[in-house]
Amino acid sequence: MASLKRSEPEPRWPSAVALLAAAGLHYTLPSYLTPGPDWVMLVIVGVVVVMSVTAHAMNHDRLAKSGGFVANALITISLVTAVVLLVHGLPSKRVEPRQLLVAALAIWSSNVLVFASWYWRLDAGGPGERESRESHTKGAFLFPQMAIDPVLRDELGCKYWRPGFIDYLFVAFNTSTAFSPTDVPVMSRWAKAIMMVQSSISLSTLAILAARAINIL
Repeated sequence: MASLKRSEPEPRWPSAVALLAAAGLHYTLPSYLTPGPDWVMLVIVGVVVVMSVTAHAMNHDRLAKSGGFVANALITISLVTAVVLLVHGLPSKRVEPRQLLVAALAIWSSNVLVFASWYWRLDAGGPGERESRESHTKGAFLFPQMAIDPVLRDELGCKYWRPGFIDYLFVAFNTSTAFSPTDVPVMSRWAKAIMMVQSSISLSTLAILAARAINIL
């Protein structure tokens, strides 16, 4: 990854796009997995994200940060609710195979996007705090760039390196796929707790698919 200078702020749009995509995936779920009208979550999250991005552009960082947390929390709650309803509906065979596949794919993908946003917002105080430091040397995750000798980091062009949203998306993707952070060790307890929740959602989704497939056979 290219070197980042201290004065170069991290763009906020990747996280905003991730939240909107997660809300869009929620909209594709079958109606019985979304309490209330299907479009409600998409509209609410869309409004909150737009307000948050606008607030950040107007330098109202506290308001922008609060809006981001609200949107993240809403999608997380809807995600957990969808998993619970999916598990509850499986014994009654309410779920058609095609619907189950679409729902599982939407839940799994949303799971990756939502928790990538959580890691991005919470690690080392969030993007604003990370930008205030010359380089990223402490946080909840031990990225490979952080373990490089300072002198070698300078030679490799990583002196001002800080993790961006794609780095946290990579961590979240591996957590949902391999049920572990792979090459990025977890250092803090809060991150370990959140990762367990993410892995549980992913494992539950895959287990539901396997159970249904066996039942069909």
